[in-house]
Amino acid sequence: MLRPPFARRFPRRGLAVLVGFLMAGNAQAADLWTIAQDALDNDAELSSTQAGFRATEAARDVQRGTLLPQISVGGNASHSRVYNSANGTFQTPPGEGAPGGGSPFAQDDTVNSIGLSLDAEQALYDPSRRAQLERAEREIDRDALGVDAATQQLLFNVANAYFEILRAHDVLSARRAQEVAISRQLEQARERFEVGLIAITDVHEAQASYDLARAQRIAAEGAMQVSFEALERLTGHRYDSIDALDEDVPITPPEPADREEWVALAMANSPLVLAAEAGIEVARSSVEVARAGQRPVVSAFANYGWTDSDRTGADYQSESQVGLRASLPLYTGGSTQAQIRQSGFLLEASQYDFEAQRRDTIQQVRSSFTLANNNVETVEARRQAIVSNQSALEATRSGYEVGTRNIVDVLNAEQNLFNAIAEHAEARYDYVLSLLQLQLQAGLLGPDSIQAVNAWLSEQERVSLELPDEANNNPVMNIGERPRAPS
Repeated sequence: MLRPPFARRFPRRGLAVLVGFLMAGNAQAADLWTIAQDALDNDAELSSTQAGFRATEAARDVQRGTLLPQISVGGNASHSRVYNSANGTFQTPPGEGAPGGGSPFAQDDTVNSIGLSLDAEQALYDPSRRAQLERAEREIDRDALGVDAATQQLLFNVANAYFEILRAHDVLSARRAQEVAISRQLEQARERFEVGLIAITDVHEAQASYDLARAQRIAAEGAMQVSFEALERLTGHRYDSIDALDEDVPITPPEPADREEWVALAMANSPLVLAAEAGIEVARSSVEVARAGQRPVVSAFANYGWTDSDRTGADYQSESQVGLRASLPLYTGGSTQAQIRQSGFLLEASQYDFEAQRRDTIQQVRSSFTLANNNVETVEARRQAIVSNQSALEATRSGYEVGTRNIVDVLNAEQNLFNAIAEHAEARYDYVLSLLQLQLQAGLLGPDSIQAVNAWLSEQERVSLELPDEANNNPVMNIGERPRAPS
């Protein structure tokens, strides 16, 4: 029985760091757990979500930095030349220019100066920046839940892609067996026609059934290859074979057996519901940021300046200053009030979004629970259908031998049998996926769930596919060199 991992719940941020112990490499034969690890390590969408979460954490540090002391240092060096004139006549020093003075050029004054400055400021009361820091904290909580949701969704997508391969394989096996059986029936029809036991119409009927079976087999082969490629998209690896589902899989209803208990679990654990609820807190923090725009700002400051110039009589000049600075917005053109109204409407929208997500999750959980229970009965019904159709085929063949049934009846009976075989295989995979879907909707899908399903696989039987001989030289997750902070 696949039990939801109630006791061992992954921490909200634990799912984001699961990749720390994942296996790498391009395995050629694998089971579900190995492939799930490859996907968690290499899926591009999950990696993007995790990188976005780290960016949100960095944004929190940016906001925190605005509340810490701000210190800056500056310097300057200048060279200037000043021209002087008096009474409309340029003066020159004696001995320069024309005799007796009166040169059209005056004496110039060259000044060289250097200066240094040191400024420091510390916010003492800044409600806007503190509100922005609080909003950044709430955004981290929300985005952490987003990583949780993306990780659970990826685990389900891997399981779904895995069992789609097994589904396609079983359908293909049934279609191949059907084609062989109808081919033999066609051959027998031709032989019976040649000796005059049946009419040519029976041969045409058998030929039509064979052509249909061949077309179904070709389509099943295509679906088989496509299913392998879908798995490759999630992991970045190619797999020649995977483990098949054991025949002795326990087909039992999900636990707990009460639908409303699953709904309660979803309300407490679903990362989508919790993220929508956290979005309300983010929106509420945005309202506080807008309201803080009406409040005063107080900060302490200190600065020191030093200058030296060859024009002054002193060797240097220094100046220092310490004080408080306060400001209060009196009129901002109505933009502050507009921001408050805007944030209020966004808060209202986030509350509706939460309610919509809550209702959707409840509906999804109830539907998944009903589907999982129905699949338990469906598997048994499909298994019994195989037995019934096998008996019907044998009876129809016997009737055909004695002339009470025609070849169309035989072909239809064979078609029904192989359809029943394929549908039974599909029902088994639908059952497994419906259990995982139920845990996904309840927010309980984790590595324990995948390992529980992985225990149902058989290493003795593998599903393989001869893939085209293609060189796959592109490295997994090659996004180029990441930017680095200056050392």
